[in-house]
Amino acid sequence: MTDVSAWRALILAAGRGSRLGPLTRDRPKCLVTLGGRTLLDWQRGALGAAGLARVAVVAGYRADQLRRTGLPCFENGAWASSNMVASLLAARAWLAGGPCVVSYGDIVYHPRIVQTLLACPYDVAIVYDRAWRVLWEDRFERPEEDAESLRVRDGLVADIGRRVTELDRIEGQFLGLIRFSSAGWSHVERWLAGIDEETRRRIDTTTLLRELVDAGMHVGAAPVRGGWCEVDSERDLALYQTRLDADEEWLHDWRS
Repeated sequence: MTDVSAWRALILAAGRGSRLGPLTRDRPKCLVTLGGRTLLDWQRGALGAAGLARVAVVAGYRADQLRRTGLPCFENGAWASSNMVASLLAARAWLAGGPCVVSYGDIVYHPRIVQTLLACPYDVAIVYDRAWRVLWEDRFERPEEDAESLRVRDGLVADIGRRVTELDRIEGQFLGLIRFSSAGWSHVERWLAGIDEETRRRIDTTTLLRELVDAGMHVGAAPVRGGWCEVDSERDLALYQTRLDADEEWLHDWRS
């Protein structure tokens, strides 16, 4: 069993989530409500249930609202023109302070998924959903327009983050949860220091992971089946609420 006492968590919540339309007009995306709780509340609950009591957040759009949550709050002031890696770097002091699980701010997940990720033995690791296609075909008329590549070999990421046209070649979807040991984050910082500032500002997380793999780093990949959802649109919210209201077994139900 993994000793989680030294671990902390970081939620990347700088973006607005413009595809949620009026729901994010006056609040950041992570404060949108689903199933009676905000996305941020679901995330904090799952992380806490997995043993991660120390949670911080990276804010950007409507940062004042996240500062009022009582969580340690870092700020990506360039949130409108940068990507996830810029948010990671905004919280480098938190990441340097100990091993950390990083969560996207627009996902909800069961605590067992966090525990699965924590148990992965690599310095940098992700968790991915083998049953992703069930969810994507529910969410999209053409899943191939949103799904990204993922190939796993012997528990390690071999490729990630490319657009694809053949769904049968995708082995899973990355959830938006990553773990960095202290050594793992140090390695990432050294790699980022070797690229130009504009690339650091623009690079997204899956591209970073792919570049690390291409540079020879072992990035672990822990599989799960269901138990999570990504909130990207009003349609997603309506779909998930319908599934919850049906009171039937649902593979991607994230609730404890």
